[in-house]
Amino acid sequence: MVTSPKGANMPVFLFLQGPHGPFFQQLAQMLRQAGAQTWRVGFNAGDRAFWRPRAQYIPYTGEATGWEATLTAILDEKAVTDLVLYGDTRPIHATAIRVAKARGLKVHVFEEGYLRPYWVTYERNGANGHSRLMGMSVAEMTAALERSDLDTVLPPARWGDMRQHVFYGALYHWFVLFQNRAYSGFKPHRAQSVGQEFAQHVKNLLLMPFHGIERRIATRRIRHGGFPYHLALLQLEHDASFRMHSPFASMREFLEIVMRGFAEGAPKHHHLVFKAHPLEDGRAPLAQEIARLSAELGVAGRVHFLRGGKLAELLNQARSAVTVNSTAGQQVLWRGIPLKVFGQAVFAKPEFVSEQPLAQFFGGATRPDRKAYAEYRRFLLETSQVPGGFYSARGRRALMRHVVDMMLAQ
Repeated sequence: MVTSPKGANMPVFLFLQGPHGPFFQQLAQMLRQAGAQTWRVGFNAGDRAFWRPRAQYIPYTGEATGWEATLTAILDEKAVTDLVLYGDTRPIHATAIRVAKARGLKVHVFEEGYLRPYWVTYERNGANGHSRLMGMSVAEMTAALERSDLDTVLPPARWGDMRQHVFYGALYHWFVLFQNRAYSGFKPHRAQSVGQEFAQHVKNLLLMPFHGIERRIATRRIRHGGFPYHLALLQLEHDASFRMHSPFASMREFLEIVMRGFAEGAPKHHHLVFKAHPLEDGRAPLAQEIARLSAELGVAGRVHFLRGGKLAELLNQARSAVTVNSTAGQQVLWRGIPLKVFGQAVFAKPEFVSEQPLAQFFGGATRPDRKAYAEYRRFLLETSQVPGGFYSARGRRALMRHVVDMMLAQ
C-alpha cells in the first residue's frame, strides 16, 4: 500500500486489458494525481501503444499456461490492492479475477453500458452475467433505493463514439499485426486472427458512409411501409455476452428459432425486422441466412434485414422485440414495448421480460410492468452506470469526472 504525502494509505492499481484507445492510460494518470500508484500488464503491442509512462508497463510475453504464476508474482512484488480490467470473460481476465478475489483484492470491471449509448458500466467483481444484479430482485432494488440519497447524473445528447470506436479498434490491431514480435506467446481471445480483425476494422471504417446511406433507405422503407412489425435485435457473434451468457453456439441458431416462432405465431399481415449490431462486420452471413430461412418458412416478403442504424427510429412503431441478451433490450423496455429474451441478462427480470412461448409472444405479447422497470433503471443509474464513453475525448472526460472517485471509494 502506498502512503500519500498526507499520511493516508493509497491503493496500488494493476491494469490489465482495456477498451481500445487511451482511456486506461488517462484513467491511470488521474488516479496517480489522487495519490495512488498504477501499473499495467500488457499482452501485445496494442496494449503497449496506449500506455504511458513506460516505467509502469510490464510486458507479458509468455504462454497462457504461465500467466497465473506470473500474475501472482506481480501482485506480491508491487503490493497490488486493486485490479482494473475491461470485460471479465476473456481467459486472462477470468484467471486474474479468480486470483484477485482469493487474495481479497478489489476488482474493478469496466464494460460497455447496460444503458447505451450514453453510459458505460462500472461494477465491482463482475459485469453482465457475473454482475451482482443477476441475483437481485426488483423488490430488493426498490428497497435499496429507499435508503439512497444519490443524484442521477444526466448525460448529454450524444458523445459521438462510434467512429472513434472503429478507428481505435483498427489502430490497436495495426500495432498487434505489425509491431508484435516481442509478444511471441500472445493469442487473441477471439476466433479470428489479428490480421482478420485489423482488416475488418479498416473495412468498417471505409464503408461507414455507404452503409449509412443503405440504412437510411431501408429504415425509411420500413417506417413508411404501413405494416405492423416486430424487431429482432441481433448481436455480434464473437461478443462475450453472446458467447458466454447465451444458450446459442451461433447467431444462426437464434435466427432459426425466431423465424420459426414468427412464421408459426404472428398474424399474416405482420412483418419481422432483423436489426444488425452497429459494429456487425459480415463475418457471420446473416443476410444470406435470413433470406434462406424466409423462403423455407414461407414468409419471404415479410422479413427484412437492416444493417445497423438508429434503434430509436424503429422502436417508435414496433409491436414487440426479441433478443438474445443485447443491452438494446433496455431501450425496448424503457418505451414499454414487450420484450422476449433468450440469454442471461441483467434486465431479464420477470416483471418486465415476457415468459410466453415465442409463437404466442408474436401472436399477442404481454406488456412489461413499466413502474417496475423504472425502479430497476433508476437503480442501475445510481449504482453501475456512469455517464461518458471510452472512445471520444468528450466521453472520456465526462467518464473520468465521476469514475475515479467511485474507484477510490471504500
